[in-house]
Amino acid sequence: QVQLVESGGGLVQAGGSLRLSCAASVRTFSNYRMAWFRQGPGKEREFVSGISRSGGTSYYVDSVKGRFTISRDNAKNTVSLQMNSLKSEDTAVYYCAATQLVSSTRTPRNYDYWGQGTQVTVSS
Repeated sequence: QVQLVESGGGLVQAGGSLRLSCAASVRTFSNYRMAWFRQGPGKEREFVSGISRSGGTSYYVDSVKGRFTISRDNAKNTVSLQMNSLKSEDTAVYYCAATQLVSSTRTPRNYDYWGQGTQVTVSS
């Protein structure tokens, strides 16, 4: 069983930055590929960024490339999402998710464990 708890959301002006963190309660965090998803008002849940078990490989949805950076610390059981140059369209609830799948995946149903979400609101 994996428990995930996100933090770091809030209200920020367009162009600003936020850093989201996700703390995992699990014996071997490095066994899990991690990702961030988001769900805006009236929208489906969308993949934002993912990172491999070792942290050596990361990938992003095109709309956040160059603005967001995902990282993980396997010693601290945490994964983070640094969000810069925020836009109003980034407004959403952001979720941390974990999967034991070996290959990368952007599909929500392939992730077994989810956090409760943290709200990010970007004002224009």
